[in-house]
Amino acid sequence: MKYAADLQKENDLLREKIAARDTQIAVLNEQLKHLLSKRFGSSSEKISADQLGLFNEAEACVVEVEAAESDSTTVKSYTRKRKPRVTIPDNLPREDIIHDITETEKVCPHDGSTLNIIGSEDHEQLEIIPAKIKVVRHKRLKYACPCCDNHIVTAGKPKQPIEKSIASPSLLAYIAVQKYADALPLYRQSEIFKRIGIELDRTNMANWMVKCGELTQPLINLLIDYLHKPPYIHMDETTLQVLEEPGKTAQSKSYMWVMTSTGPQSVYVFHYADNRGQRVPIELLSAENTSIMVDGYEWYQKACDEYGITRLGCWAHARRKFKEAQNLQKKGKTGKADQALAYIHKLYAIEKKIKDEPPDKRYQVRQEQAKPILDKIKEWLDKSLQSVAPKTKLGIALVYLNNQWDRLIAYLEDGCYPIDNNAAERAIRPFAIGRKNWMFSKSQAGAKASANLYSLIETAKANDLNTYDYLQHIFEELPNAQNVEQIEGLLPWNVQLG
Repeated sequence: MKYAADLQKENDLLREKIAARDTQIAVLNEQLKHLLSKRFGSSSEKISADQLGLFNEAEACVVEVEAAESDSTTVKSYTRKRKPRVTIPDNLPREDIIHDITETEKVCPHDGSTLNIIGSEDHEQLEIIPAKIKVVRHKRLKYACPCCDNHIVTAGKPKQPIEKSIASPSLLAYIAVQKYADALPLYRQSEIFKRIGIELDRTNMANWMVKCGELTQPLINLLIDYLHKPPYIHMDETTLQVLEEPGKTAQSKSYMWVMTSTGPQSVYVFHYADNRGQRVPIELLSAENTSIMVDGYEWYQKACDEYGITRLGCWAHARRKFKEAQNLQKKGKTGKADQALAYIHKLYAIEKKIKDEPPDKRYQVRQEQAKPILDKIKEWLDKSLQSVAPKTKLGIALVYLNNQWDRLIAYLEDGCYPIDNNAAERAIRPFAIGRKNWMFSKSQAGAKASANLYSLIETAKANDLNTYDYLQHIFEELPNAQNVEQIEGLLPWNVQLG
């Protein structure tokens, strides 16, 4: 009997080891498939129309033009929509080039009468004038008394964004917009300036951007103050490499944080920090903040606990994890990942339907329609956790959903709350695109300047301002602002650009 019991115990132990080995093999196979999918497969995220033709623009445009010019627009089982013609704005200046007939042609060949002008056939084209650079000379007139040498008066001039610099507000705005809005590194801008006849060293331009970042700090402070007032804000962070940081190697990671509030007065604030620790949200937030929408990163929780902030969870992150699990399923096979995605799709369908409704109406619909779906998801989740290995992709998605559950359903509490953190991800995307081009910041001062200039540019864009016009206005007016009221007048929703 004892021998049989020992044998049974050994068999049970062996089966456990085999099961653990099989699970480990399955997890490793999943990880390999996931990495191969990320490396060689198509992205699960939607690609914007702007990105689709990035490397095939000319060829794609030829096809589109041919389709537009063709008499037949029906292709197989669907009708191709004609693209509207490019229209030229009426406010652009016009220059007329007159094409006339010869003097001989102005005589009627039938009766010899002189022809009268009855109109014209007009064809408009857009003409580009490449960037031109000129020198603006500030001449401060000097006056002296003709009777004595003791009284000389020199005219004053407005303060400049960088005193005693050759950079005017327009040049600074031009460089900043190209770098931070158009992701054009300074060394490429230096080459472009050469083509129009001016040598601008990128080191000089970098120093100018640092000083512009310092100049705009009072505006950034006001934007941060504003972010303590809305009922909720979005937050996110992404990596940044800064070469010269005290006590850190050049290869170490730093972070660019973003806070945003969308609405009639949208605000985007970027913040550089040399770490991703919990002290950063504590510094950026305050007891005035009532709620924040963030991902599952735990270092946000300390600030929420300290200030009594409601933390909202992001359903887009939860959906993304189930999408990764779905991608690893065998073709044609459905499973729990599909079930989760179907549930989440229903939640988003409700949000799409009520996105333009007032908060009280959204709250009511969520209670009536979304809450029952969330109850079903929770019941399904509790059962699924018992049957799925936690280290598989599906298991990771389930564990994330379970750990974040209270935060994920918190959007039900108020009709103004969002369902996901996509607003922050969209806000940080321009920085991520720029980072691919310029790759790193040399110094902490450069990283801080980048954060400030990104903040102004993205906030200006969100408030439907021309970013170049706005920055030029800021660089002209901010050095001469005397008080807080004048600085507040430079906020994007307060300025009047000509």
